[in-house]
Amino acid sequence: MTVPSATGLPPRVRIHEVGARDGLQNEKTAVPTEVKAEFIHRLAAAGLTTVEATSFVHPKWVPQLADAEQLFPLLSDVPADLPVLVPNERGLDRALALGATRIAVFGSATETFAQRNLNRTVAESLAMFEPVVARAKEAGAHVRGYLSMCFGDPWEGAVPVPQVVRVAMALLDLGCDELSLGDTIGVATPGHVQALLGELNAAGAATGRIGVHFHDTYGQALSNTLAALQCGVTTVDASAGGLGGCPYAKSATGNLATEDLVWMLDGLGIETGVDLAALTATSVWMAEQLGRPSPSRTVRALSHKE
Repeated sequence: MTVPSATGLPPRVRIHEVGARDGLQNEKTAVPTEVKAEFIHRLAAAGLTTVEATSFVHPKWVPQLADAEQLFPLLSDVPADLPVLVPNERGLDRALALGATRIAVFGSATETFAQRNLNRTVAESLAMFEPVVARAKEAGAHVRGYLSMCFGDPWEGAVPVPQVVRVAMALLDLGCDELSLGDTIGVATPGHVQALLGELNAAGAATGRIGVHFHDTYGQALSNTLAALQCGVTTVDASAGGLGGCPYAKSATGNLATEDLVWMLDGLGIETGVDLAALTATSVWMAEQLGRPSPSRTVRALSHKE
């Protein structure tokens, strides 16, 4: 059946798949490297064109991703962009040495989370990112800037829009090609989303450089995504099977499930290039590897498993 396109929405959305990195880094036990590689291959085969692969952070902080050097070479034949997260210049060196061409840095819009996650102030973290972004760009890499706590912070409460805009523009001014706005604890609502996007536009941030990253703590992730699409956003982060949260924010629950996102986008007539059946099968397979059912409602509905 042909689905009519909704008016006022983009004809196509690029899904930035984060399950293999943001999802698996939250597992209590490390997933075998070969399973991670198979997961990424299956995600790409399902039509996802951007699959965040791993993080080159010190194993002390994220032991679940300590195998980055072993994993990345296993992905040389994956037909998708494979961004990797780097915390500093050392992480960048490790990533570039393996041929990574898409780099991501992870900042915070609030001082408390910056201290807890990076052990630095917001200003100090931006100073740390400056040579990382510059060197990555010199190497010809694409750079994404993640900005967490854009809507609320578990320690500071609601985060003022001007504060988020200030840090977001600083990341873009460093040279980031795109910016992902993170609702790290899932407290955003559609009006707040549109207000922030409007202020970023007014400050000079083109919507085409902005992605959104929602958590479903209060069941608002899809509503917030639709609000962002209405503002012209065409890049949406999601995690296959709804894996992940944030290890440094205990109130954070799972990411928006990629299957739930694709179901909505398909219903709106928005192209993604993703085969929902293949993606669902992949998440069912991954859930079996993890020994628990997928939290994605769409995965459960399509696989008839409750």
